Amino acid sequence: MIMQENLPLDIIIELTDCTIWQQDHLVFSNINFRVGKGEFLYLVGRVGSGKSSLIKTLNAQIPLKQGIGLVAGYNLSTLKSREVPYLRRKIGIVFQDFQLLIDRPVHENLEFVLKATGWKNKKEIDVRIGEVLEKVGLGLKGYKMPHQLSGGEQQRVVIGRALLNDPDIILADEPTGNLDPETSEGILKLLTDISKTGRAVVVATHNYTLLKKFSARTIKCDGGKLIEINEDEEIELL
Repeated sequence: MIMQENLPLDIIIELTDCTIWQQDHLVFSNINFRVGKGEFLYLVGRVGSGKSSLIKTLNAQIPLKQGIGLVAGYNLSTLKSREVPYLRRKIGIVFQDFQLLIDRPVHENLEFVLKATGWKNKKEIDVRIGEVLEKVGLGLKGYKMPHQLSGGEQQRVVIGRALLNDPDIILADEPTGNLDPETSEGILKLLTDISKTGRAVVVATHNYTLLKKFSARTIKCDGGKLIEINEDEEIELL
């Protein structure tokens, strides 16, 4: 059972006796998992061990059919399709492959997301975009096209995009997978700083160098189970 005595009192993610399927493939059986507000957590494991499936379950991309799942105040087990967009406004997603719109500048990439989630006031939209770009260190790059940015800058835009609606949770799936070591450090530092603002940050990664540099609670996906790794325990290289 994945629990930790010194977890914050406010739990923002809690899975209880959950079994997770990816179509007809059993990924996890009877898992228990909790994340507190403001906690930074790593998910590690081999390719195919279920890291992405767990993140997709938390984001309601994969329906939870067995067990109880509570995420940002929503019950995954009874979630109606009309409620999914409201849950997702509480969650920011950071992808490995950026998924930016390449035909428009950074500012318009972020504007597109805000308009799609119900923002209408142009002045408020511009102010919010300016705020998140400052937070991720790109305050002067809003006019740039994605192809004019480095990989690390593009990932900072993605993190900014994830922050737009002031989410309670950031889910990052291999956020440094396409980046060089120095740039990867900068992205992990940014994500750990975000967790200090009260948001839960869950990072799926196989980058064990970064794991050692930015130590945090670590959960290993292995054989359909979630196993907590002690800080002094050497993680088997995968």
